[in-house]
Amino acid sequence: MRLNELDAKMRCFEISNDFEILPEIYMIARLDGRGFTKLTKEIHPYKKPFDLEFSNLMVETSKHLMNCGFHILYAYTQSDEISLLFHKKETAFSRKTRKYISILAGEASAKFSLLLGSTGVFDCRISQLPHRELVMDYFRWRSEDALRNSLNAYCYWKLREENKTATQAFDFVKGMSISNKNEFLFKRGINFNDLPLWQKRGIGIYWKTFEKKWINKDISKEVITKQRELIINQELPMKEKYFNLLNDIIPFT
Repeated sequence: MRLNELDAKMRCFEISNDFEILPEIYMIARLDGRGFTKLTKEIHPYKKPFDLEFSNLMVETSKHLMNCGFHILYAYTQSDEISLLFHKKETAFSRKTRKYISILAGEASAKFSLLLGSTGVFDCRISQLPHRELVMDYFRWRSEDALRNSLNAYCYWKLREENKTATQAFDFVKGMSISNKNEFLFKRGINFNDLPLWQKRGIGIYWKTFEKKWINKDISKEVITKQRELIINQELPMKEKYFNLLNDIIPFT
């Protein structure tokens, strides 16, 4: 059998499950650290419940993903997860989900591992959202999840400091209301409202265009050029102000 015949015969098995996302559908990739609980507790014991060094690793990994060949408008990271919003007109790899998932998981794992100095692996999934309102809802969902996780984490680790077992601490926090959790922390000297915003709301990363003035010596004239820079926002607003921020980032067409 000739190579071209063999190629045609075998290629169908490789691409039989290829799925292409329809045009004009918003795509959001969410990456999660695989086995990061063990990684951040045992192999690299970071400060609990939040560690700025670990957060910086996630930010740098997010920045790398925004520069790895796709048209990504917005990255959001909290805990060990990263969400990436693609431009609505993204057409790379014919919008094949297997290409996005494999490339992004590989890029994130490689960058994070290089920064960490040991192996850190991410998985990836793609959400397909037909309109902007669902995009807004997606990031509101992740922001609310960050807030809930932050409050729970502070309560959990405070209980662990008080010699509760992991199971006891988990069950205790699970049965508490939000107000009781806040009161629990306040009695132990922690005002949840005063904690750094990045710990409660996550971190947003997006492009912003600036005008830069410089002197062109060849024509002895001041020239204005536009440059893009990545903005790292560790103080994301809430509710309507957050939606306004996303509205500025996400084009309507």
